[in-house]
Amino acid sequence: MNGYELIAKVAEESREEMVARRRDYHKYAESGWFEMRTSSLIARELTNLGYEVLMGEDVCNPEDRMGVPDEKELEESYERAVAQGADPEFVVRTRGGKTGVIGILRCGEGPTVAMRFDIDALGVYESDEADHKPMAEGFASVNYGTMHACGHDGHATIGLGVAKALMAVKDQLHGTVRLIFQPGEEGVRGAKGIVMKGHLDNVDYFLSGHISKHQADDPGVFVANSYGALATCKYDAVYHGFAAHAGGSPNSGKNAMLSACTAVLNLQAIPRHGGGATRINVGRLIAGSGRNVICDEAKLELEVRGATAELNDYMCQHAERILKAAAAMHDCTVDIKLMGSAIPLKSDAELAERVRKVAEEKMGLVHDKRDTFKSSGSEDCSYMMQRVQEQGGQAIFMRLMTTMAAGGHNRRYDFGEKVLVDGVKIYAGATLDLMSE
Repeated sequence: MNGYELIAKVAEESREEMVARRRDYHKYAESGWFEMRTSSLIARELTNLGYEVLMGEDVCNPEDRMGVPDEKELEESYERAVAQGADPEFVVRTRGGKTGVIGILRCGEGPTVAMRFDIDALGVYESDEADHKPMAEGFASVNYGTMHACGHDGHATIGLGVAKALMAVKDQLHGTVRLIFQPGEEGVRGAKGIVMKGHLDNVDYFLSGHISKHQADDPGVFVANSYGALATCKYDAVYHGFAAHAGGSPNSGKNAMLSACTAVLNLQAIPRHGGGATRINVGRLIAGSGRNVICDEAKLELEVRGATAELNDYMCQHAERILKAAAAMHDCTVDIKLMGSAIPLKSDAELAERVRKVAEEKMGLVHDKRDTFKSSGSEDCSYMMQRVQEQGGQAIFMRLMTTMAAGGHNRRYDFGEKVLVDGVKIYAGATLDLMSE
């Protein structure tokens, strides 16, 4: 049995194990910087397999993390993780939101192959309808208001399946494997801190991807070359005014809510750019304490996006100017905090074609009819890809195609679990090929 056949055998024999693991992650969903139980279980499995494991500040520079919750929320999440069965040896290293895991397999001289698997869930209330499969089969999220509605439970599971498959062919590998289990992808908050820690330096090949919906008339299970995604910046803007009685002394108040509302309306009026697509959205406004009180604090949660880094910068500059002007107009102040960011991604065609050939010829998988897949939304894996490409390496972002019950970020989201097996075959097969030199 050659290495590719052994990878396929391990992947197929691990099917039930992977389904159970994916459903466990789904049931105990944890959002960005709260992935403490998830990280501890990943670290345990990698350790049991024989990988060198990095956790805590060894994974991500604390000061480069974006959108980190406050200490009280982090401690509550830690206590919940412990109560829900986190591994006691490893969970202590996640305290304070220091989540994420890197597994390293050293196989002598040769190229370094890095792979990224995101692990966080979303702030989505999962459907409790009887025909929703996770509800019907007992693995719907028990953490109310948090749900794996974008397939990251599958990504994490595939990553561990790849770790197991590669250990089975370790004697055929030459070089270093680096498996990155990334926290905080939602809101594009986690990748940059890992990049700044140096984990993408000296990487020759980088593989990542996302579970996506297949086309009804297409038997293909993957797309090797994905591109696009929008550059983005996520902001929190907190307006500070002065509270006063709305009837007795309105003149002495400074209305933070008016500043916030002025900002919302004028942000939507940013001129669109002729150079390409741009986006602006205010997703949340929190303000006010009572009908007869001049509001003294208001918070906006917003984002801008652009098809290129330059277009995103254009939107950022306009947005920041409007946020500050809206404060000045009503004699308030504003604190603006960057909560997340990403740049566009571009896959290397040469590596994509090599991975496609291996998956088709060695692993027996069918490529999607499309040669490339244009990504929408935003993806902070782009920072990892950029660092690798800047240093002469090659990087791709793939699409793993499967059935879906609903689109991403939907409360009825669920995916066909065969993709777990296919994903392991693609990643592990490509790594064997890249490290056989």
